[in-house]
Amino acid sequence: MYRPTKAYIHLPALRHNLQVVKTMAPNSKVLAVIKANGYGHGIDRVAHQFSSADGYGVACIDEAIILRQKGFLHRILLLEGLFSEAEIPLVYQHRLDLVVHSFHQLKWLLESQYQATINVWVKIDSGMHRLGFHPDEVADVINQLEKSDKPFQIHLASHLASADESEDFTLKQINCFNDASKGYTYPKSLANSAGLQEFKQAQYQWVRPGIMLYGAGQCKSCRPALKPVMKLVSEVTALKKVKKGEYVGYGNTWQAQRDSYVGIVAIGYGDGYPRHAPTGTPVLVNGQRVSLIGRVSMDMICVDLTELEGQVRIGDEAILWGDESLGVDEIAEFAGTIGYELLCGITQRVPIIEVQ
Repeated sequence: MYRPTKAYIHLPALRHNLQVVKTMAPNSKVLAVIKANGYGHGIDRVAHQFSSADGYGVACIDEAIILRQKGFLHRILLLEGLFSEAEIPLVYQHRLDLVVHSFHQLKWLLESQYQATINVWVKIDSGMHRLGFHPDEVADVINQLEKSDKPFQIHLASHLASADESEDFTLKQINCFNDASKGYTYPKSLANSAGLQEFKQAQYQWVRPGIMLYGAGQCKSCRPALKPVMKLVSEVTALKKVKKGEYVGYGNTWQAQRDSYVGIVAIGYGDGYPRHAPTGTPVLVNGQRVSLIGRVSMDMICVDLTELEGQVRIGDEAILWGDESLGVDEIAEFAGTIGYELLCGITQRVPIIEVQ
């Protein structure tokens, strides 16, 4: 026998979602963001499915080297740039694009001994106040790059903080980016997944989709629809009758308000299912919505099957997320988090099964 928890990765959905991006931004090049092990889907796996993208975005040089070792020749952008001056030789060796967001990074680059062409993306802080040069500093940064004897190919970029939450703030960021990059003809990039869907004026020459490539973060009014990529499934492994007034799970947090029929599903926080998912979080059992009850355990959850008594058997399928009618974003909302965290949080003990 085997533990029934597994994650199905639907490869055609990855390709479909990339095509959705291209449809939404037909005049932009696409930098597919595949950091954090492809948002938990496998960096090598998703890179193959996104081979028609114009480039890949990663968080660090380790991720970029994995792609190069796998034979990918695409442009690869280090979204956080250099963490150490010692990384510069690897940037040139592996022909990587590089974000520069601070003066210490700029100094490392300008003082390096390398002369080969490199694509440098100047990060402008348009209001998120995380990384990037203040708009007043941008002209100086570009001037230093232009005056250098090194053959830099300059790009300009920034990042949207609230494109899925605040139209006013996002418009301020777009205006700030436009002002800071005014007068320059270098390629520009601003739109992430939410910005790409909600603000056409933020698309520019490059877009940087992330979460939408994995079938989450869909703008409610956007069409064509994205397809979920990861389906997290398990099975009902036990059935139990619980009398009115009795408790289920750790801490006695759920008490039966009626005679109840409870199913045990082999999934828990040891697999990456959120421990903080509350009673009422939906689960699909045999395609029908039921509610999680009590606390999530390391290896198990309990669900209320009272309305389905007599219809569920040991071994029946339970879908935790990834069905067309139960997306990861909905589970994340119940759990007080975001779909990104759930997708990235699947643990190593969960087998990954590719669906062609």
